[in-house]
Amino acid sequence: MTSVSITHWEVIAPGALTTVQDRGREGWRHLGVARAGALDLDAAMLANELLGNSPDAAVLALSLQGPTLRLPQAAMIAITGAMVVATSNGIALPGHRPIAVPAGELKLTGIRAGIRAWLAVAGGFDAPSLMGSRSTDLRGGFGGMEGRALRVGDRLPVVASTIAEIATPRIAAWWIGNDDPAFDDHRPIRFVASASVHAKALAKRPWQVSPNSNRQGIRLQGEALAGAGPGRVSEPVAIGSIQLPPDGQPIVLLADAQTMGGYDLLGHVIAADLPRLAQAGPGATLAFAPVDIDEARRIGLRHRQQQARTALAIRQRLAMPS
Repeated sequence: MTSVSITHWEVIAPGALTTVQDRGREGWRHLGVARAGALDLDAAMLANELLGNSPDAAVLALSLQGPTLRLPQAAMIAITGAMVVATSNGIALPGHRPIAVPAGELKLTGIRAGIRAWLAVAGGFDAPSLMGSRSTDLRGGFGGMEGRALRVGDRLPVVASTIAEIATPRIAAWWIGNDDPAFDDHRPIRFVASASVHAKALAKRPWQVSPNSNRQGIRLQGEALAGAGPGRVSEPVAIGSIQLPPDGQPIVLLADAQTMGGYDLLGHVIAADLPRLAQAGPGATLAFAPVDIDEARRIGLRHRQQQARTALAIRQRLAMPS
């Protein structure tokens, strides 16, 4: 077996909520284990694609404010998701492209035009794999860095770089933009409605994202849905499920969601629109629109085709001489 050399990045400032994530844990929900993983799988996988990593490689998930890290050697990185104010030893770094950064301070601060971003490094972050994933399960308290967000003084294990030491960043002249027509900030969040009498009413009024939202789910605020009754017998729920508590204020479940729920179920957000929910910060206004299952499948196919085309374009570009 080939051994992998590991180095460590020191956490100088942890950011607001920075966790190690990957694509999450699949196949454990029947035992009550959440998927966890990146809230926007598209952005996390894009960051890895830009570096030639496996799509399963672990990344850092940043929320609201990114971390400051001390790198002992040069490394190849990529930042995706919302816009991040990022610098390497004081030199500004753009997103959505591969960048070689020198040893020293990598600082990721304010996040703009969204609330979440993802940082990948060539080779990936080498957190222990538990149940087939390196993701942090904050509710369960395991995975990633001891089941928690980063803290000052943490030493992040990273696959050691093979690039030569450099004095200043080397920034690729090309980048990947988001030209997927399905990703439109002004388009309603599409969902497949359930048989609940309240499902259609969800789409008839605007909703604001509550500050009490987190990785488990987005809590919505607005004119309460009339007639929301008490809890029911619990039934399975999934990422994207829309629940209606007795107060009439819906909850859209995200990656850290529980596996069972007793609230009225209004439907399920389609997979192609989950990345937009990941970027919906407190106070953001959301609208919802029902689609039938056939339309949801067509949207999903178009979305996956766009992802495949983007991945192919990146691989062709990485194969070109620099």
